[in-house]
Formats: sequence, structure tokens, C-alpha cells
Amino acid sequence: MNTLKQRLLTNWHLMRIMRLGIGIMLLVMGIQNKDWAMGLFSVFFLYQAVTDTGCCSSQACYTPPSAKDPASLNRAEGEDVEYEEIK
Repeated sequence: MNTLKQRLLTNWHLMRIMRLGIGIMLLVMGIQNKDWAMGLFSVFFLYQAVTDTGCCSSQACYTPPSAKDPASLNRAEGEDVEYEEIK
């Protein structure tokens, strides 16, 4: 139960908020238009927002954030960057 609570209350990012908004919007439109197909489609987005899953629910396309900045990965520490002007 503790992990479910943590999953619901933490790690909210832009895509998760967008899925929640799209799901709520589609659910309201489905109820107003009495369209059950749109209501079922909204459940898909609401499920993704609540459980923080995407189309890749196994998170196989997840890459962990780098601890270093990308500019420092290409050179050794203390090494100066040399620039060559091209005309």
C-alpha cells in the first residue's frame, strides 16, 4: 500500500500532467456526448497518468539522467578546449 501511495503522490512531470488533463477532457466530452468509446479511450489516458506508465510500460526506453553535464563528458578534467576557425 505504501508504494501505491508513493507512486500516486510523487514523480509528477509534464507528460504525466498532460495525460491526466487529456484523460479528464476526454472523459467529460464522452459524458457530454454520451459516447462510450471516447469514455473508454479516456480511461487509457487516466490509467497512464495514475500509474505513471507510458506506451512503453516496461520502461525499456528509459535512460537515467547523467550525473555530469554533457559538455564535460567529451573532455578530460582540466583540459582546455581548442577552437579552430574555418573560413
